Amino acid sequence: MLNILKNKLVFAAALVFAMLWIHPHKLAAQTTLHEQPAAPSPQQHNSPDLLIGSGDLLEVSVLGAPDFVKQIRVNSSGEISLPLIGAVKVAGLSTSGAEKFVAKKLVDGGYFSDPQVSIFQKEYATQGISILGEVMKPGIYPLLGRRSVFDAISAAGGTTPRAGNTVSITHRNAPDKPETIPLSYAPGDSRAGVNAEVAPGDTVVVSKAGIVYVVGDVGKPGGFVMENSQMTVLQALAMAQGANQNAALNSARLIRGTSKQHQEIPIPLKEILAAKSPDLNLQSEDIVFVPNSAGKTAVRKSMEAILQTATGIAIYRR
Repeated sequence: MLNILKNKLVFAAALVFAMLWIHPHKLAAQTTLHEQPAAPSPQQHNSPDLLIGSGDLLEVSVLGAPDFVKQIRVNSSGEISLPLIGAVKVAGLSTSGAEKFVAKKLVDGGYFSDPQVSIFQKEYATQGISILGEVMKPGIYPLLGRRSVFDAISAAGGTTPRAGNTVSITHRNAPDKPETIPLSYAPGDSRAGVNAEVAPGDTVVVSKAGIVYVVGDVGKPGGFVMENSQMTVLQALAMAQGANQNAALNSARLIRGTSKQHQEIPIPLKEILAAKSPDLNLQSEDIVFVPNSAGKTAVRKSMEAILQTATGIAIYRR
Protein backbone atom coordinates (compact mmCIF):
# COMPACT_ATOMS: atom_id res chain seq x y z
CA MET A 1 0.00 0.00 0.00
CA LEU A 2 2.83 2.35 0.88
CA ASN A 3 4.60 1.50 -2.38
CA ILE A 4 1.50 2.35 -4.41
CA LEU A 5 1.12 5.69 -2.62
CA LYS A 6 4.82 6.41 -3.11
CA ASN A 7 4.59 5.70 -6.84
CA LYS A 8 1.61 8.01 -7.20
CA LEU A 9 3.45 10.82 -5.44
CA VAL A 10 6.48 10.39 -7.71
CA PHE A 11 4.28 10.41 -10.82
CA ALA A 12 2.45 13.56 -9.65
CA ALA A 13 5.74 15.32 -8.92
CA ALA A 14 7.07 14.43 -12.35
CA LEU A 15 3.91 15.72 -14.02
CA VAL A 16 4.09 19.03 -12.15
CA PHE A 17 7.75 19.40 -13.09
CA ALA A 18 7.00 18.78 -16.76
CA MET A 19 4.18 21.32 -16.78
CA LEU A 20 6.30 23.93 -15.05
CA TRP A 21 9.16 23.38 -17.51
CA ILE A 22 7.14 23.23 -20.75
CA HIS A 23 4.60 26.00 -20.09
CA PRO A 24 7.03 28.90 -19.48
CA HIS A 25 9.04 27.99 -22.60
CA LYS A 26 5.89 27.79 -24.71
CA LEU A 27 4.62 31.07 -23.25
CA ALA A 28 7.97 32.71 -23.91
CA ALA A 29 7.91 31.50 -27.50
CA GLN A 30 4.39 32.82 -28.00
CA THR A 31 5.34 36.13 -26.40
CA THR A 32 8.36 36.42 -28.66
CA LEU A 33 6.24 35.61 -31.71
CA HIS A 34 3.43 38.09 -30.98
CA GLU A 35 5.46 40.92 -29.49
CA GLN A 36 8.13 41.05 -32.17
CA PRO A 37 7.69 44.46 -33.88
CA ALA A 38 6.72 44.31 -37.50
CA ALA A 39 9.17 45.73 -40.00
CA PRO A 40 8.22 49.33 -40.77
CA SER A 41 6.45 49.80 -44.05
CA PRO A 42 8.24 52.57 -45.95
CA GLN A 43 5.05 53.60 -47.74
CA GLN A 44 2.66 53.76 -44.81
CA HIS A 45 2.69 57.56 -44.82
CA ASN A 46 3.34 58.24 -48.49
CA SER A 47 1.45 57.91 -51.72
CA PRO A 48 3.54 55.62 -53.98
CA ASP A 49 3.06 57.76 -57.06
CA LEU A 50 3.62 61.20 -55.50
CA LEU A 51 7.13 62.07 -56.63
CA ILE A 52 9.76 63.99 -54.72
CA GLY A 53 10.54 67.47 -56.01
CA SER A 54 12.98 70.29 -55.33
CA GLY A 55 12.15 72.16 -52.13
CA ASP A 56 10.45 69.21 -50.42
CA LEU A 57 11.40 68.52 -46.80
CA LEU A 58 12.28 64.86 -46.21
CA GLU A 59 12.88 62.83 -43.08
CA VAL A 60 15.40 60.07 -43.78
CA SER A 61 16.17 57.30 -41.29
CA VAL A 62 17.78 53.86 -41.17
CA LEU A 63 16.39 51.22 -38.82
CA GLY A 64 18.81 50.57 -35.95
CA ALA A 65 21.00 53.60 -36.77
CA PRO A 66 19.71 56.56 -34.69
CA ASP A 67 22.58 58.78 -35.82
CA PHE A 68 21.31 58.51 -39.40
CA VAL A 69 17.94 60.19 -38.77
CA LYS A 70 17.96 63.43 -40.75
CA GLN A 71 15.49 66.10 -41.80
CA ILE A 72 16.76 67.63 -44.99
CA ARG A 73 15.33 69.73 -47.80
CA VAL A 74 15.81 68.78 -51.45
CA ASN A 75 17.96 71.44 -53.11
CA SER A 76 17.40 73.11 -56.48
CA SER A 77 19.39 70.34 -58.17
CA GLY A 78 17.06 67.71 -56.73
CA GLU A 79 19.68 66.36 -54.31
CA ILE A 80 19.95 65.71 -50.59
CA SER A 81 23.19 65.28 -48.62
CA LEU A 82 23.32 62.28 -46.29
CA PRO A 83 25.93 60.96 -43.86
CA LEU A 84 28.49 58.52 -45.27
CA ILE A 85 27.25 58.66 -48.88
CA GLY A 86 27.09 62.42 -49.53
CA ALA A 87 24.87 63.94 -52.24
CA VAL A 88 22.06 61.77 -53.57
CA LYS A 89 19.66 62.85 -56.31
CA VAL A 90 16.10 61.95 -55.32
CA ALA A 91 13.97 64.44 -57.28
CA GLY A 92 11.65 62.65 -59.66
CA LEU A 93 11.61 59.48 -57.56
CA SER A 94 8.78 58.17 -55.44
CA THR A 95 9.54 57.76 -51.74
CA SER A 96 9.83 53.99 -52.18
CA GLY A 97 12.19 54.50 -55.12
CA ALA A 98 14.31 56.91 -53.11
CA GLU A 99 14.44 54.45 -50.20
CA LYS A 100 15.77 51.70 -52.46
CA PHE A 101 18.25 54.08 -54.07
CA VAL A 102 19.67 55.27 -50.72
CA ALA A 103 19.79 51.68 -49.45
CA LYS A 104 21.81 50.63 -52.52
CA LYS A 105 24.24 53.50 -51.95
CA LEU A 106 24.78 52.38 -48.35
CA VAL A 107 25.35 48.77 -49.40
CA ASP A 108 27.67 49.70 -52.27
CA GLY A 109 29.74 51.81 -49.87
CA GLY A 110 30.08 48.91 -47.47
CA TYR A 111 28.40 50.75 -44.60
CA PHE A 112 25.41 48.40 -44.16
CA SER A 113 24.67 44.88 -45.33
CA ASP A 114 20.86 45.15 -45.46
CA PRO A 115 19.74 48.68 -44.45
CA GLN A 116 16.05 49.35 -43.83
CA VAL A 117 15.73 52.92 -45.14
CA SER A 118 12.62 54.99 -44.52
CA ILE A 119 11.88 58.31 -46.25
CA PHE A 120 8.90 60.44 -45.28
CA GLN A 121 7.81 63.62 -47.08
CA LYS A 122 7.17 66.07 -44.26
CA GLU A 123 6.56 69.11 -46.46
CA TYR A 124 5.89 69.68 -50.12
CA ALA A 125 7.53 72.61 -51.88
CA THR A 126 4.10 73.68 -53.04
CA GLN A 127 1.56 72.72 -50.42
CA GLY A 128 -1.46 73.39 -52.61
CA ILE A 129 -2.87 73.11 -56.11
CA SER A 130 -3.08 76.17 -58.34
CA ILE A 131 -6.54 76.48 -59.89
CA LEU A 132 -6.83 79.07 -62.65
CA GLY A 133 -8.96 79.96 -65.64
CA GLU A 134 -12.74 79.98 -65.68
CA VAL A 135 -13.39 79.23 -62.00
CA MET A 136 -15.20 81.44 -59.52
CA LYS A 137 -12.23 81.95 -57.18
CA PRO A 138 -8.86 81.34 -58.86
CA GLY A 139 -5.97 80.77 -56.49
CA ILE A 140 -3.82 78.22 -54.66
CA TYR A 141 -5.71 75.78 -52.47
CA PRO A 142 -4.14 73.50 -49.80
CA LEU A 143 -5.29 70.14 -51.12
CA LEU A 144 -2.73 67.65 -49.85
CA GLY A 145 -2.47 64.12 -51.17
CA ARG A 146 -4.02 62.82 -54.36
CA ARG A 147 -7.24 64.61 -55.31
CA SER A 148 -9.45 64.67 -58.38
CA VAL A 149 -9.90 67.53 -60.82
CA PHE A 150 -13.46 67.99 -59.55
CA ASP A 151 -12.12 68.33 -55.98
CA ALA A 152 -9.83 71.13 -57.14
CA ILE A 153 -12.55 72.93 -59.11
CA SER A 154 -14.98 72.62 -56.19
CA ALA A 155 -12.40 74.18 -53.86
CA ALA A 156 -12.26 77.17 -56.23
CA GLY A 157 -16.03 77.65 -56.07
CA GLY A 158 -16.90 75.79 -59.26
CA THR A 159 -16.74 76.95 -62.86
CA THR A 160 -18.00 80.22 -64.30
CA PRO A 161 -20.70 80.40 -67.00
CA ARG A 162 -17.89 81.03 -69.49
CA ALA A 163 -16.11 77.74 -68.70
CA GLY A 164 -15.25 75.51 -71.62
CA ASN A 165 -15.27 71.76 -71.98
CA THR A 166 -11.58 71.09 -71.35
CA VAL A 167 -9.14 71.35 -68.45
CA SER A 168 -5.38 71.66 -68.75
CA ILE A 169 -3.30 70.00 -66.02
CA THR A 170 0.40 70.70 -65.55
CA HIS A 171 1.99 68.29 -63.08
CA ARG A 172 4.84 69.67 -61.02
CA ASN A 173 7.02 66.68 -61.91
CA ALA A 174 6.46 67.18 -65.65
CA PRO A 175 6.08 70.93 -66.25
CA ASP A 176 6.87 70.57 -69.94
CA LYS A 177 4.17 67.96 -70.54
CA PRO A 178 0.76 69.46 -69.75
CA GLU A 179 -2.25 67.24 -70.42
CA THR A 180 -5.68 68.30 -71.59
CA ILE A 181 -8.72 66.35 -70.44
CA PRO A 182 -12.45 66.74 -71.11
CA LEU A 183 -14.53 68.49 -68.47
CA SER A 184 -17.80 66.63 -68.25
CA TYR A 185 -20.68 67.32 -65.90
CA ALA A 186 -22.49 64.14 -66.88
CA PRO A 187 -22.64 61.51 -64.11
CA GLY A 188 -20.86 58.29 -64.91
CA ASP A 189 -18.84 59.67 -67.81
CA SER A 190 -16.27 56.93 -68.45
CA ARG A 191 -14.01 58.74 -70.89
CA ALA A 192 -10.32 58.41 -70.09
CA GLY A 193 -9.02 61.26 -67.95
CA VAL A 194 -12.44 62.86 -67.43
CA ASN A 195 -11.69 63.15 -63.71
CA ALA A 196 -7.93 62.80 -63.51
CA GLU A 197 -5.95 62.96 -60.30
CA VAL A 198 -3.96 66.01 -59.24
CA ALA A 199 -1.39 66.43 -56.48
CA PRO A 200 0.26 69.28 -54.54
CA GLY A 201 2.25 71.50 -56.87
CA ASP A 202 0.06 70.82 -59.90
CA THR A 203 -1.68 73.57 -61.87
CA VAL A 204 -5.24 73.19 -63.13
CA VAL A 205 -6.55 75.61 -65.77
CA VAL A 206 -10.20 75.54 -66.80
CA SER A 207 -10.54 76.66 -70.42
CA LYS A 208 -12.76 79.47 -71.59
CA ALA A 209 -15.64 78.43 -73.80
CA GLY A 210 -16.37 80.08 -77.07
CA ILE A 211 -19.14 82.65 -76.65
CA VAL A 212 -21.52 83.91 -79.33
CA TYR A 213 -23.59 87.02 -78.64
CA VAL A 214 -27.05 87.71 -80.04
CA VAL A 215 -28.33 91.26 -79.54
CA GLY A 216 -31.05 93.48 -80.96
CA ASP A 217 -34.71 92.69 -81.54
CA VAL A 218 -34.73 89.09 -80.26
CA GLY A 219 -36.60 87.32 -77.48
CA LYS A 220 -33.66 86.89 -75.08
CA PRO A 221 -30.51 88.82 -75.95
CA GLY A 222 -27.46 87.22 -74.42
CA GLY A 223 -24.18 85.42 -74.79
CA PHE A 224 -24.36 81.71 -75.48
CA VAL A 225 -21.72 79.07 -74.87
CA MET A 226 -20.58 77.18 -77.96
CA GLU A 227 -20.70 73.46 -77.30
CA ASN A 228 -17.60 71.81 -78.83
CA SER A 229 -16.73 75.21 -80.35
CA GLN A 230 -19.53 74.92 -82.89
CA MET A 231 -22.63 77.03 -83.46
CA THR A 232 -24.54 78.39 -86.45
CA VAL A 233 -26.61 81.54 -86.90
CA LEU A 234 -29.87 79.59 -86.61
CA GLN A 235 -28.71 77.84 -83.45
CA ALA A 236 -27.68 81.14 -81.91
CA LEU A 237 -31.01 82.71 -82.87
CA ALA A 238 -32.87 79.75 -81.36
CA MET A 239 -30.89 80.18 -78.12
CA ALA A 240 -32.03 83.81 -78.11
CA GLN A 241 -35.66 82.62 -78.43
CA GLY A 242 -35.96 83.82 -82.03
CA ALA A 243 -36.46 87.18 -83.63
CA ASN A 244 -39.31 89.45 -82.52
CA GLN A 245 -42.22 90.36 -84.77
CA ASN A 246 -40.81 93.74 -85.76
CA ALA A 247 -37.27 92.52 -86.42
CA ALA A 248 -35.65 93.59 -89.69
CA LEU A 249 -34.47 90.13 -90.76
CA ASN A 250 -32.84 91.29 -94.00
CA SER A 251 -30.80 93.92 -92.13
CA ALA A 252 -29.17 91.49 -89.71
CA ARG A 253 -25.40 91.74 -89.37
CA LEU A 254 -22.60 89.52 -88.20
CA ILE A 255 -19.96 91.58 -86.36
CA ARG A 256 -16.58 89.91 -86.04
CA GLY A 257 -13.62 91.53 -84.30
CA THR A 258 -13.21 94.51 -81.96
CA SER A 259 -14.53 98.06 -82.09
CA LYS A 260 -11.19 99.22 -83.57
CA GLN A 261 -10.88 96.46 -86.14
CA HIS A 262 -13.97 94.52 -87.10
CA GLN A 263 -15.86 93.04 -90.01
CA GLU A 264 -19.53 93.55 -90.79
CA ILE A 265 -20.98 90.63 -92.68
CA PRO A 266 -24.58 90.80 -93.90
CA ILE A 267 -26.74 87.89 -92.79
CA PRO A 268 -29.61 86.95 -95.13
CA LEU A 269 -31.60 85.89 -92.12
CA LYS A 270 -34.97 85.81 -93.88
CA GLU A 271 -33.60 83.51 -96.60
CA ILE A 272 -31.83 81.31 -94.04
CA LEU A 273 -35.06 80.90 -92.07
CA ALA A 274 -36.85 79.96 -95.28
CA ALA A 275 -34.09 77.44 -96.14
CA LYS A 276 -33.27 79.40 -99.29
CA SER A 277 -29.76 80.28 -98.15
CA PRO A 278 -27.20 78.15 -96.29
CA ASP A 279 -26.79 78.62 -92.57
CA LEU A 280 -23.60 80.38 -91.46
CA ASN A 281 -21.05 78.96 -89.03
CA LEU A 282 -20.09 81.31 -86.21
CA GLN A 283 -16.78 81.83 -84.45
CA SER A 284 -16.05 82.55 -80.81
CA GLU A 285 -16.83 86.18 -79.83
CA ASP A 286 -19.01 86.73 -82.91
CA ILE A 287 -21.98 89.09 -82.49
CA VAL A 288 -25.25 88.54 -84.32
CA PHE A 289 -27.13 91.85 -84.46
CA VAL A 290 -30.81 91.83 -85.46
CA PRO A 291 -32.15 95.41 -85.75
CA ASN A 292 -35.73 96.59 -85.35
CA SER A 293 -37.60 97.46 -88.54
CA ALA A 294 -39.55 100.24 -86.83
CA GLY A 295 -36.79 102.73 -87.47
CA LYS A 296 -33.59 103.17 -89.37
CA THR A 297 -31.71 104.19 -86.26
CA ALA A 298 -31.19 100.57 -85.15
CA VAL A 299 -29.29 99.76 -88.33
CA ARG A 300 -27.15 102.85 -87.93
CA LYS A 301 -26.34 102.03 -84.34
CA SER A 302 -22.58 102.39 -83.82
CA MET A 303 -20.44 99.27 -83.65
CA GLU A 304 -18.94 100.42 -80.35
CA ALA A 305 -22.38 100.56 -78.75
CA ILE A 306 -23.23 97.11 -80.10
CA LEU A 307 -19.98 95.67 -78.74
CA GLN A 308 -20.58 97.25 -75.34
CA THR A 309 -24.09 95.80 -75.27
CA ALA A 310 -22.81 92.35 -76.20
CA THR A 311 -20.13 92.24 -73.52
CA GLY A 312 -22.52 93.43 -70.83
CA ILE A 313 -25.30 90.90 -71.28
CA ALA A 314 -25.80 87.62 -69.45
CA ILE A 315 -24.09 84.42 -70.50
CA TYR A 316 -26.14 81.27 -71.01
CA ARG A 317 -25.07 77.65 -71.35
CA ARG A 318 -26.87 75.44 -73.86
